[in-house]
Amino acid sequence: MDTERHPSHQHTVAILSRGDAAARRDATAQNSRFAQLFEALAAVGIAARPAIYDESFAEDVREQLLGVDGVLVWVNPIQDGRDRAGLDALLRDVAARGVWVSAHPDVILKMGTKEVLYRTRSMGWGSDTTLYQTAAAMRAELPTRLAAGPRVIKRNRGNGGQGVWKVEKLPASPMIKVLDATRDGSEELTLDDFVRRCAEYFENGSVIDQPFQPRLSEGVLRCYMAGDRCAGFGYHKVKALVDSPAARSEAGPRLYASNADPRFQRLRRLMEDEWTPQLTSLLDIAQLDLPVIWDADFMLGPVRPDGTDSYVLGEINVSSVHPYPDEAPAEIAVRVADRLRRKL
Repeated sequence: MDTERHPSHQHTVAILSRGDAAARRDATAQNSRFAQLFEALAAVGIAARPAIYDESFAEDVREQLLGVDGVLVWVNPIQDGRDRAGLDALLRDVAARGVWVSAHPDVILKMGTKEVLYRTRSMGWGSDTTLYQTAAAMRAELPTRLAAGPRVIKRNRGNGGQGVWKVEKLPASPMIKVLDATRDGSEELTLDDFVRRCAEYFENGSVIDQPFQPRLSEGVLRCYMAGDRCAGFGYHKVKALVDSPAARSEAGPRLYASNADPRFQRLRRLMEDEWTPQLTSLLDIAQLDLPVIWDADFMLGPVRPDGTDSYVLGEINVSSVHPYPDEAPAEIAVRVADRLRRKL
């Protein structure tokens, strides 16, 4: 093993994010938005280097990554009209050559797309979720589900609310009411028009259909995970998919809390002791392949008989989890050090 041949070897990682040539030239640990993470990694003996990526200089990035032990990746699925196809191919290549990658593109495909909501629907965080593989299936099946109440339609890959809609049947009308998560106001469409609007989502993926959660206006709770351990929480009231002007006016920035916050200990126990082990089992993900930082967004479900809240999973974020609680960088650094020790 390398550690036996080179006992003084210092582990090295690259922290990869998108940027242009100027950003790549000027990037330092100090001017990075990940400055706290650079410091946390240094504190556990890991030398971290910024790696700015763009398709136009992908080969330079490839050479850089082949010179480190691992790479931590922060790139959205869709950003400025570009996807991750080229980057994911690059990451698979360097991983095949022995570089540890988190999150690996294959792990993202398993847990970082909306399809995870369908695949884990039987878990305690699940709901009456279905998956449409084609626009024709969506056109045929959605009316029956709308008859039972409003639904939320989500494209399989996206971020920032792109491709997320609240859809509901209008009384005594053939039209439906749709609300784009990225917009303030709803509109009325025919079902056929709405399905046509979603047609592009099926070009390289599927569409997920979940029941709308009536308590959405009470806020969304985000649990940050470093591997299989909780790294903190975020909570905020949202505008997206909320119709009421009064409720929308209460929306605000996400507030962060440590993993010791007493308000969230039941959710922490569920995530660490039950749901994350179930997730890895269902999706066939090795525990050590879990991303060093990921998060799960929860809406409040029906109140349980004992008076506690239930939680309904809205999405899992893996590709680019940032910002995060102040305590998270130290948790990430511990996981990175452990993974590299095991690898090397």
